[in-house]
Amino acid sequence: MKLTYNTNYPSIDDLRTRAQRRIPRFAFEYLDGGCNEDINLYKNTAELREVELKPYYLSKHSGSDMRTELFGHVYDAPFGIAPVGLQGLIWPGAPEILAKAAQKHNIPFVLSTVTTANIETIGALTEGNFWYQLYHPADNALRDDILDRAEAAGCKVLVVLCDVPSFGYRPRDIRNGLAMPPKMTLANILQIMGKPNWALRTLLHGQPNFATMKKYMPKGLNMRQLGAYMNQTFSGRVNEEKIAPIRDRWKGKIVLKGVASEEDTAMAIRLGLDGIIVSNHGGRQLDAGESSIHALAPIIKNYKNKIKIMLDSGLRSGPDVARGLASGAEFTFLGRSFMYGVAALGDEGGDHTISILKTQLQQVMEQVCCATVGDFPKHIIR
Repeated sequence: MKLTYNTNYPSIDDLRTRAQRRIPRFAFEYLDGGCNEDINLYKNTAELREVELKPYYLSKHSGSDMRTELFGHVYDAPFGIAPVGLQGLIWPGAPEILAKAAQKHNIPFVLSTVTTANIETIGALTEGNFWYQLYHPADNALRDDILDRAEAAGCKVLVVLCDVPSFGYRPRDIRNGLAMPPKMTLANILQIMGKPNWALRTLLHGQPNFATMKKYMPKGLNMRQLGAYMNQTFSGRVNEEKIAPIRDRWKGKIVLKGVASEEDTAMAIRLGLDGIIVSNHGGRQLDAGESSIHALAPIIKNYKNKIKIMLDSGLRSGPDVARGLASGAEFTFLGRSFMYGVAALGDEGGDHTISILKTQLQQVMEQVCCATVGDFPKHIIR
């Protein structure tokens, strides 16, 4: 596939800057922020970028191939689109835009339980080539119905999220009325009036809602009641007793996301799961925790080749993907980068962002003389 992208916005930072100009402040801060003082948000990227690669310029090198086999499928690149909640708040139709782009470029798209497109819509758009991230509900009957829907839609990989036993404390969202329960403030209304393109597109597309969960919600809930419903529905903590019946029920691959310790990795292996995603929820849940790249190191050291180990949180660019792969991750996921792209460029944003990342990663591979994704660890310095 020939890669094309808008040369006015050749970097993820360019997309972030344009996104900030195009959408209301409350939507941008929801996307851009972490929790508490944003310490782990910044550590994620800063500490990842301490990873250095060694080039072998005089080695025999006939080209680089970024295609990657994962769970029996060969993807065109070693990165996927991470799940993000309330994507339609950031840009109308965002999950649909990204799902289409992922299908076009043959990379994974992961749908969140709490985003604004439902399972059936994404299943149809991707012809079943999507992953689904499950926020484990407190009610097992609800869990089973969601799993049945995901299976019927053709979902290939189930991602069980384990790092949200409580909702993160996010001061920006609280000030902006995006906490539970959400509220519309005068400041938010003025922000919307200042972004007429976003406002018009949101009006035409319809108010964003938790599309997958809509069928289970009582009708006529006001904002406060909606907040109470979501808090009550997803109050369950994921543990061994809750994962085991999912493994028994789900026929496809299962990945545990939010892993940040060797102990949880060992449990995932013991439960017969197929992979883990080392992640700290993009720095949105535990400000006092480790960066994802630091949490990855001992897991790779002790559990490499015992389970598929992937990396999420802090990655923004093609070189960041290279750093994660060189550190031992077998695959990577990015969330904010793709949302910056859609907020900046609308319908073109998904294709544009993927093209940037592929081009950047290909350049790094050629530069250091890395033939395949699996060869990246040979190039790590530290």
